Amino acid sequence: MNLFSQIYLRVLNWAESRYAIYYLSVVSFLESSILPYPPPDVLLAPMALKRPDKAYKFAFICTVASVLGGLAGYLLGEVLLQFLLGYDLIKPEAVEHIKQWFDEYGFWVVGVAAFSPIPYKLATITAGTMSMTILPFIIISLIARGARYYLVAALVRAYGKQCDEWLQKYIDRLGYILIVVIAFGAWYAS
Repeated sequence: MNLFSQIYLRVLNWAESRYAIYYLSVVSFLESSILPYPPPDVLLAPMALKRPDKAYKFAFICTVASVLGGLAGYLLGEVLLQFLLGYDLIKPEAVEHIKQWFDEYGFWVVGVAAFSPIPYKLATITAGTMSMTILPFIIISLIARGARYYLVAALVRAYGKQCDEWLQKYIDRLGYILIVVIAFGAWYAS
């Protein structure tokens, strides 16, 4: 069963589509605000692999669309807080306590979530609910998201061909190992 290699080849084909930049923009925007997965890296990496000369352009598009999506998540968080407070679903005292913590550490929370595999949308929505100052939110989002996507583009430009050959050889094994690890983790956590 070559399920994962078929998926990998399909994503590589999407990367060659004339609509690839639009897909990348939409996925980057939605992943930062509401979409659970996939992260934009899944499309950015094959696009950079197929067109290494445009890898940094793709990283730029990914960064801008992701930060715009982060702003949408921020606005969603503001609306969500008003809804929760309006229907007495959350106590104002609890919000104030969390807000004090977020005022102190929110900049770093957003930065870590923007760069790492932690879902960035959680930080964007939380930043909105906690009324984080918008300018620092935008600045750290641009820096951390840009660092992440430009790093992906640089790594693919430098090692893409070797990684592609290695993935085509081992991706099915890796995929099934990942499923087993996730299943074991879910079983262990329950």
